Amino acid sequence: MTAAAIPLAADDASAPVRRSRAERQAIVLDTAERLFATRSSRSVGMDELVRETGLGKMTVYRLFKSKDDLVGAYLTRKAATELSRIDAELERLEGDPRAALLSVVDIVERDVTRAGFRGCPFTNVSSEYDDPEHPARSAAADYKFELHARLERLADQVVPGTGEDLAAQIHLIIDGMHLSGGLLGPDGPAVHGRRLAERLIEAAVAAR
Repeated sequence: MTAAAIPLAADDASAPVRRSRAERQAIVLDTAERLFATRSSRSVGMDELVRETGLGKMTVYRLFKSKDDLVGAYLTRKAATELSRIDAELERLEGDPRAALLSVVDIVERDVTRAGFRGCPFTNVSSEYDDPEHPARSAAADYKFELHARLERLADQVVPGTGEDLAAQIHLIIDGMHLSGGLLGPDGPAVHGRRLAERLIEAAVAAR
């Protein structure tokens, strides 16, 4: 007589793990973020990335048809995270555009002065690719555009009619903080970014 099969317990380690497409995408992008945090995206091969995900190669390529698409998706997700963080601060400070504008600089300062900061990921990764149509370049440009739109909206409230110039100046400070923080560390000129932003805002208000 054939013995009846013993059903596996619900938490049996040998039972296959079923993940949704979104969960699999998150695993791949989390892995990419971890690897890209300390190395250039070009130096990370797809074989290594697939191995680090613990997923099969076919699974990864069903989610991202190429390395270029994966890098673009990584920056797109990172942009959404960063903009959500900024938007939360802007919502908290709604009604005080000066404080909201400076809060964006504060967020950047916290980033550039943390241990292990290697520079703006959007600039770092997009600069690895020459093609202006590359997904990484497009994702980085979209992020910069969205950031600038927020700066300009706030600057227009601080100095109506001349906010465009103030927003551009604040944006340049932010880019400079990223560059300085990545190259010179937390004790470099990046720590003076907020003070410079305050002076620019004061000068713009006084010139009205």
